[in-house]
Order: sequence, then structure tokens, then C-alpha cells
Amino acid sequence: MTEKHKEAMQVDPELVNQLATLLDATNLTEIEVQDGDRRIRVVRNATVYAQPQTIPVAPMQQAPMNTASAAPAVAPVAEAANHPGTVYSPMVGTAYLAPEPGASNFVHVGDKVEKGATLLIVEAMKVMNPIVAPKSGVISSIMVENAQPVEFDQPLVVIE
Repeated sequence: MTEKHKEAMQVDPELVNQLATLLDATNLTEIEVQDGDRRIRVVRNATVYAQPQTIPVAPMQQAPMNTASAAPAVAPVAEAANHPGTVYSPMVGTAYLAPEPGASNFVHVGDKVEKGATLLIVEAMKVMNPIVAPKSGVISSIMVENAQPVEFDQPLVVIE
């Protein structure tokens, strides 16, 4: 055996299994850890499929559901995706609107914000990532709730 092969990194299969389990538990597609010169990256090639939804059928005694009331819930997301002032999530994680539980939200609809101001936080793997305003303006819409899971490229906030 050459010296280079003797110095090769020893992979801990238990650590790899733990990282794979963490991927499954958090629905992430990749995770990387580093300990000194040792770095391990576990990647799952996942295809996400929309889960079919079951729509309950109302009993005959009830009045039919008003479908017009469901439209506004979809419309703001569609409008936000096309708005030039939309701020998108740069990662998968959990959105927090306030710096800590019980504190006031960073921003509210109608607030004026300056470029670089913190709008919210997206937590990913215990790291709090501030999402800042890319431009100055007025918050016209907040598209997420506090502690809501968010996906990569999901609309978060709209700045007019």
C-alpha cells in the first residue's frame, strides 16, 4: 500500500447513515458536514411530486361551497410570482417573521423599508439566515406565516 492510500480519509458508515436519516427527516436534498480536513456530503436525488388532495363531498343538506372564496388565496401567490418587487426564499427552511418568539415582526404590510433591512429569517439546519430587502419601498404583501416551512424560490414578501 502506498503512503497516499494509508492517509486516505476513513469514512464512518454510521455518520453517513445518520446524515441520510437527517435528510429524510428534514426533507432536504443534500447535507454537508466538515470536521477539520474531513468533509462529508450526502446528496439525495429527489423528484418532488404533487400529492393528490382528497376533496370531501358535502352532504346534500348543506349549501354548496362558494368557489369564488377560494380564488383570492391563489391569486396573491400568482400575482407575487409575476411582481418585480417579490422577494423569494433562497433556500428550503422555516420562515420566521420576528427575531424571537414573542417579539414584534420585522416588517408589516404598509411598512416603509430601506434596502438591506431585514424582512424575515429563514432557518435552515439551525442556521438563521436573514432575508433582506433588495430595494427600498413599501411592503405590500407578506406571503408566509410565522414558523411556516418554505421551499426554495417561494415568494415571501412583495415590496412596491
